[in-house]
Amino acid sequence: MIRHSITNGIKHTKAGGNTISKILILTLNDTEEKVIDKILAAISGCIQLEAVQVIPVSVLSFPGLEIRQSGHRVLQDGEEINLTRLEYSTLVFLASNPGIVFTQTQIFEAVWNMESDSCHSNVVNVICNLRKKIEPDSKNPTYIKTVLGVGYKFAA
Repeated sequence: MIRHSITNGIKHTKAGGNTISKILILTLNDTEEKVIDKILAAISGCIQLEAVQVIPVSVLSFPGLEIRQSGHRVLQDGEEINLTRLEYSTLVFLASNPGIVFTQTQIFEAVWNMESDSCHSNVVNVICNLRKKIEPDSKNPTYIKTVLGVGYKFAA
């Protein structure tokens, strides 16, 4: 006889006295997490739930490029790339918002956490250095594209 139950988000199957556990791992954004919380609240009266600690894992993955935020690491084709704090923060900011065009001022305010009217050279230098480190051809970038007259976007 096989019996199923759900506890702690782990499905236990008992067959002949042996317990087999299966774990389901989900990657959620903030909106999806709120939906899951509502679902769990709705079904909590039907099944027994216990709190479990969730360790967020955040990996941004693109062809040839992987950003492992929990370890503050960037890998290009499996090789680790050393980035400065500003390069890393700029890359994460852009890669977390692929396809969205940001002005130099928006990038500066998000990464440097301050307002500035003269951020042009700071952002340009960081983008230039970042391209040299992560782009296969920094003069013909694959990841960080320039949108003439506007700013930059991450194109995956």
